[in-house]
Amino acid sequence: MKLIRLYRWKSRLVLAAAPVLLLCAGCRQDMQNQPKIIPQRGSDFFADHRGARPQVMDTVARGQLHADSYFYTGVVPGPNGAREEKDEMPFPVTMEVLKRGQERFNIYCTPCHSRVGNGLGEIVMRGYKPAANFHDQVRRAQPLSHYFFVMTHGYGAMPDYSAQVTPVDRWCIAAYMRALQLSQAASLEDVPAGMPVRHLKEIAAEEGHPEWARPWTLPATAVQAYPHTNEGTPAMAPGNPADPAIRIPPGKPAVAAQK
Repeated sequence: MKLIRLYRWKSRLVLAAAPVLLLCAGCRQDMQNQPKIIPQRGSDFFADHRGARPQVMDTVARGQLHADSYFYTGVVPGPNGAREEKDEMPFPVTMEVLKRGQERFNIYCTPCHSRVGNGLGEIVMRGYKPAANFHDQVRRAQPLSHYFFVMTHGYGAMPDYSAQVTPVDRWCIAAYMRALQLSQAASLEDVPAGMPVRHLKEIAAEEGHPEWARPWTLPATAVQAYPHTNEGTPAMAPGNPADPAIRIPPGKPAVAAQK
């Protein structure tokens, strides 16, 4: 009788322990040896032994359908395959757009260009190459998409900001830059009838800061590639020869088909 009872007790113990053993074995298989694809590692599952799979031909991933080419590039097709900039926004400019552009401009652009866009930002005052003055004649004549193109690709000492600033924010900044230019290049004819107009010198004198109405000067530590001129420029920035205009290389003309 004792042997029978001992046998039954062992049988029950084995039956009770079996699920636990199976659970442990399953966890080890699922948690330690996971059948997953690890980035940049090979795989025996695919014929080419590449774990990272290429994008399927003739498909567009979610969020990558850039149907509006001008919105994402700032250029449009021109004659003979050339790419041209345009002086227009890809969407309507509202007060919200200008406020967003001002916010992004103050974050990313003012260290070099200053809050008024005259190219004398804080890092320029500490020895960096003077940035572009948005209020000189050359920059005021440039189309809006030119600013988007420069923010996207960079130019000269300026790096590109495509990783930091989204396309829509780059357009918002461009719109705000145009508003800055209008604020510095406005004339008395642009003021609505009945609105009072005061000179900056009067306001500066009343506030006790006459230096506000004086031209700004560069420190001796600033790196300047061009000699200064004696001509004054808007926004009280030093007068310097304008940088060469950024020109987008035209595409090659189409080759006529051979007969």
